[in-house]
Amino acid sequence: MSAESDNTSAFGIESSWGWSVGGALGGAIGAAAFGLLMWAVDPEVLAVAIPAIYGLDPVGVIGWGIHVAHGIVLGLVFGFVVTRETIVSVLKASPETDALSRTNLTLRVIAAGFVFGLAIWAILPLLVLPVWLEAVGTQAAGDFPAIAVESLLGHVLFGTVLGIVFAASVDLRDRDPETSLEE
Repeated sequence: MSAESDNTSAFGIESSWGWSVGGALGGAIGAAAFGLLMWAVDPEVLAVAIPAIYGLDPVGVIGWGIHVAHGIVLGLVFGFVVTRETIVSVLKASPETDALSRTNLTLRVIAAGFVFGLAIWAILPLLVLPVWLEAVGTQAAGDFPAIAVESLLGHVLFGTVLGIVFAASVDLRDRDPETSLEE
């Protein structure tokens, strides 16, 4: 098999860069799901707090646009990371436990998305955001529910949806980890 056919996605994307399409698509859909949760709980987070992080006025759907753009970037990061040799090897490994041995690669990629969402919540809103807000001197800190349960649930939802979309769109079964960066 050629490297190109090894990296064919479930939707026919034939390229070793298929991870970028799966990551961007998963990130956009995951961010939309997270955004709907935020909008249902506290619409001001999308409308006011997210634009304020960048010093922008809350105009129209700018908060939604920024939120989805964040999701796309994070989806690309996920796609890049999950297709590296070390991670692919872990995802494809035969575990010694009965419970894990009954899972397939799709469920493992979805679980990786869940863990990624949890890590994003622990790193970005809890560690990076306060430093960013201090550096730019904005008052958005009080409006942004970084530690709130809704933020945790939203990030986990984002990661899980990202994992589902990525697993559905990128076929890692026959992936040759050594060719993951080739065009």
